[in-house]
Amino acid sequence: MKLITRDTDYAVRALAFIAKHDKEIVSVSQLVRHLKIPRPFLRKILQILNRKRLLNSYKGQGGGFKLAVAPERIRLLDLIEVFQGRLRLNECIFKKRFCPNIKTCKLHKRLESIQRYVISELKSITLLSLLKE
Repeated sequence: MKLITRDTDYAVRALAFIAKHDKEIVSVSQLVRHLKIPRPFLRKILQILNRKRLLNSYKGQGGGFKLAVAPERIRLLDLIEVFQGRLRLNECIFKKRFCPNIKTCKLHKRLESIQRYVISELKSITLLSLLKE
């Protein structure tokens, strides 16, 4: 299990680069050149971020992207959920069927505690905090 997938990693890197250039529109070519991310993957990531209203896109010559949301409001957990879905460390082997042991399962309780901690930590990591490090 990967906590951060390639798409989430690319999204964080692209958003960080765009945030560092907050006064200007950043082109896809600039991002590809500086981040060394393959253009097709990057375009897909940027389109998703634009649809989720984390980026504003500008068309035409001189076009590109700017942040639509302040860096302190973009959390790593939100990006994980956009690209990977809801974070679940504690998925029962029964999947969607009801588990008869859910109230008494010691493993479930321990994993639930770990999951709450991980989610809390991921919520505390913002794009701004990553830029400051």
